[in-house]
Amino acid sequence: MTHLKTLAGALALSVLAIAPAAAQYPDHAINLIVPWAAGGGTDATGRIIATLLEKELGQPINVINRTGGGGIVGHTEISYSPPDGYTLGVITTELSMYHWTGVSPLNYENYEPIALFNADPEAVFVRADGPTIEDLLSQIRANPGSVKASGANLGGMAHLGWAGVLVTNEIDPAAAPWVPSEGASASLQLLASGAISVVTTTMPDARPMVDAGEVKPLIVAANERVAAAPDVPTAEEALGNKWAAYAWRGIAAPKGLPEDVKVRLSEAMEKVVNSQEFKDFMAQRNFGIDYRDAAGFEAFLKDADDSIGKALQAVGLAK
Repeated sequence: MTHLKTLAGALALSVLAIAPAAAQYPDHAINLIVPWAAGGGTDATGRIIATLLEKELGQPINVINRTGGGGIVGHTEISYSPPDGYTLGVITTELSMYHWTGVSPLNYENYEPIALFNADPEAVFVRADGPTIEDLLSQIRANPGSVKASGANLGGMAHLGWAGVLVTNEIDPAAAPWVPSEGASASLQLLASGAISVVTTTMPDARPMVDAGEVKPLIVAANERVAAAPDVPTAEEALGNKWAAYAWRGIAAPKGLPEDVKVRLSEAMEKVVNSQEFKDFMAQRNFGIDYRDAAGFEAFLKDADDSIGKALQAVGLAK
């Protein structure tokens, strides 16, 4: 009997010795879902994040653009994916708006926040030969419906930024209708073609067309002038009414991510955002860096949901 026990013990040790060790995360490619079209700011920042995150994690990261529904299609796919760390996503400001505007029940509680990496104020753009902000608002007052605006989806931060400019100047937002689009890039093309008169988006998103002399910024919806466009006045400076609206971007995973995977991703993102390559990329394109770790991003999302909800209610966009 003793001999049999010894033999059984030896066999068990042999099995343990040859059994493969549990794979360490990550052991294969990761997908990064971008809920907006290629060519825009979310796509550009998502791709540099993917490139640098590959170096930190040692696995390929495939960027997948899932567009549609004003970002809802991509945000939904992120939230419904398996919470195993192999599907991540760039979540954006619009996530703080969907449930308030009634277009989707999605909110920050459907995600596992990893890191916030960017925040930029909205700005108002017209064609290079377009009017001043004062003349633009005068046209809207005199001829309601003659000015059409865009920037992204209905009820998104770009829309809120534009509605806020109108409301703070005692203009009904319905007097300058919003044309939904799949992001800044598509809206700016509509502006350049003459299909619409105004685009509200961030300075980095519009920079290529500003540099090309096709569009120009009139005001920035910020608390102070931005380094990316120091000659552009704030809404308060130009119009006498204080108004600020910021767009943000961060990395998140589906809810239920294992804690060790979350820690691994959070540590990797901290290195990415603090890297010189990332800082140089953001500076060259005039993107603002606003880093928050997983805990900080979660608190940020909760605050954003509350403050944006109040803003949407104030301008009549909340359901």
